[in-house]
Amino acid sequence: METGKLSFPGSVTPPPFRDYTPRRYDPVANELDIEFSLHGDGPASAWAAQSRPGQVIGIAGPKGSQIVPDDFHWHLLIGDDTALPAISRRLEELPAGTRVVAVVEVEDRAEQRPLQTQADVDLHWLFRTEEDAGDIPLLRRLKQIAFPDGDCYTWIAGETEEVRAVRKYLIEERGLNKAWMKVAGYWRRGAAGVHDKLNE
Repeated sequence: METGKLSFPGSVTPPPFRDYTPRRYDPVANELDIEFSLHGDGPASAWAAQSRPGQVIGIAGPKGSQIVPDDFHWHLLIGDDTALPAISRRLEELPAGTRVVAVVEVEDRAEQRPLQTQADVDLHWLFRTEEDAGDIPLLRRLKQIAFPDGDCYTWIAGETEEVRAVRKYLIEERGLNKAWMKVAGYWRRGAAGVHDKLNE
């Protein structure tokens, strides 16, 4: 096995791979925490739903990650359940006093959790059980929020088509700089095992 990669003999079909944001790594205890969102029938979600202590999985990485400069006036974090682990980690890492607007959509109020941060966060929770069907709750809520002044770094993840609509609105209607956005479709309605990069 190469450093940072999993390799298999030519006769072996590799199992499904998925990228995840580590929630916590403790090199002394040799512990790695990864949080799964159980939604639908994707390979990772299906594995996590049946996982038991003692099962073995392969881990490779870390892959290269974008380093976000800390000189933006504020940050905008947007996502659904699948994005919540990454949003949680980002909030934990932001330094004290950083201005943040975060919009998070989860199934219901039971899924709401405390998010640890030293940042100055304007946090908006959305609950699908209380939202109108046939709409994009994230987009509707964003239209109601007054943004701070200044340069903004934007991070968005969730269902591909909804994320694409949110990105379009933020660029065309709110004037946010697309060069300062990272946007990903973590899943796509009606499809399994999808990860769409939507930065272009």
